[in-house]
Amino acid sequence: MSQYLPKKSELVKEFDEKPSVLKGDYADREWWEMPFEFREGNFCFPAKPEVIKELGFPNPRKWSPTEDDWKLPDGWQKILMDGMKERLKKYRSIKLYLDSCVRCGACADKCHFFLGTGDPKNMPVMRAELVRSVYRNDFPMVEKILKGFAGSRKLTPEVLKEWHMYFYQCTECRRCSVFCPMGIDTAEITIMVRELLQLVGVNNNWILAPVANCNRTGNHLGIEPHTFVQNIESLVDDIEDLTGVKVNPTYNRKGAEILFITPSGDVFGDPGVYTMMGYLLLFHHIGLDYTISTYASEGGNFGFFTSNDMMKKLNAKMYHEAERLGVKWILGGECGHMWRVVHQYMSTMNGPADFLEEPVSPITGTKFTNAKATKMVHIAEFTADLIHHGKLKLDPTRNDHLQTTFHDSCNVARGMGMFEEPRYILNKVCNSFHEMAENTIREQTFCCGSGSGINAEEYMEMRMKGGFPRANAVRQVKEKHKVDSLVTICAIDRATLPPLMRYWNPGVSVYGLHELVGNALVMDGEKKRTEDLREDPMAGFEDEEDDEA
Repeated sequence: MSQYLPKKSELVKEFDEKPSVLKGDYADREWWEMPFEFREGNFCFPAKPEVIKELGFPNPRKWSPTEDDWKLPDGWQKILMDGMKERLKKYRSIKLYLDSCVRCGACADKCHFFLGTGDPKNMPVMRAELVRSVYRNDFPMVEKILKGFAGSRKLTPEVLKEWHMYFYQCTECRRCSVFCPMGIDTAEITIMVRELLQLVGVNNNWILAPVANCNRTGNHLGIEPHTFVQNIESLVDDIEDLTGVKVNPTYNRKGAEILFITPSGDVFGDPGVYTMMGYLLLFHHIGLDYTISTYASEGGNFGFFTSNDMMKKLNAKMYHEAERLGVKWILGGECGHMWRVVHQYMSTMNGPADFLEEPVSPITGTKFTNAKATKMVHIAEFTADLIHHGKLKLDPTRNDHLQTTFHDSCNVARGMGMFEEPRYILNKVCNSFHEMAENTIREQTFCCGSGSGINAEEYMEMRMKGGFPRANAVRQVKEKHKVDSLVTICAIDRATLPPLMRYWNPGVSVYGLHELVGNALVMDGEKKRTEDLREDPMAGFEDEEDDEA
């Protein structure tokens, strides 16, 4: 595990000994007087100067949150206040959210970071108050009348540091918004504050390095087209070794019916690569006419965690490639924030995509009317439709070696309302599926604790604290049903949940949904299979291997 991660016993001791609002023994002080401290394990490394320069962002320099002097530019307070005024005018929802909170506390215990840390400033109402108090101070009469009980504050270096601390302890998961009677979306406030912090060079390298890479080469890792193809072809070889079936993806092929785009983590990262193998087997199984772009080689969009303008720019590449290749529509892989951007922003940000057609499944004839505007279909709804129409030959016993539960990815579940399609698929491709507690799934799902670009190695302590509510829900089904497999449809989840499980629930592995689809598919011309896509033995198939020998 990470050098930045304390032992579980140390976290338990800290929780037992440290005063906490959760335990009702916090010191009697005002919220703005509560201390915070940057130390190893609770902050992400700042962006490297060369990354900032490449993006053309402000104030490139070497600095650290643990230093007193953050080397802010001259006039940084005015830069931030002007930036806030500009955004309040541009995005009316932000002003509405700042003005309408009645401090009812309905959101207070809904944030996984608050539940994992006990820090009152991680209550969504209080996190928003960090910026609301400065916003309120911009009105002198209000400050004179309300100073003292309204928490009106001036923008000082300490306040700026507080913003950086707590708005990077928000994964923009929007769980709090489900419970807010006023409909306040704290994630939108987080997005604005992070955008403001960029204006003075207060940032996060784990976010900006992928943004720079994607801006340069089309994917988060900065992989060039030939290497992108080589990685997929190595997965093609692995599929042939395991199944005896040779799949044949094409790249940058003009005139294909469908452009398939997935997060680059599915091509390069473990366990995402097994999900990619599942996609390739599925497409071969149904004879799909598709192509993969080596230029729009990233479905994910870390611009979403940086600024609206950068999000728009990075997302545009998908439409540009679809138009260049002359496809009919776009099929997208498993990813959380990719689909939040597509579902909620894409059609107005980069559309209308009049050069594309309303998506229709070439296999079932189903019209995906929900994708009429974006022209982009989620792989889970595409596969669920195939299964519903009996177009897939599946053997769910091939997943009998797994006892599964399902993690709803925040941006797909709350952001898209996609609850049933992945469960429908999971129940068709495996025989053992157990739901977690009702208040931890679907629209109330807990976050992985590392979304929105804070899944950095150096942030491991906070990741384990923020992910604890999800881990605790998994622990319950592990103890009750002997669950050993956590299935999800998000690339970031597949990257961040494995260390969370190793820490809190040893023995639970993380899978992509379409990895299990790939295991269950009965392919034409396949050899007898005794191993899954990870080369782990399938339960009940050992005898077949012995008979063949």
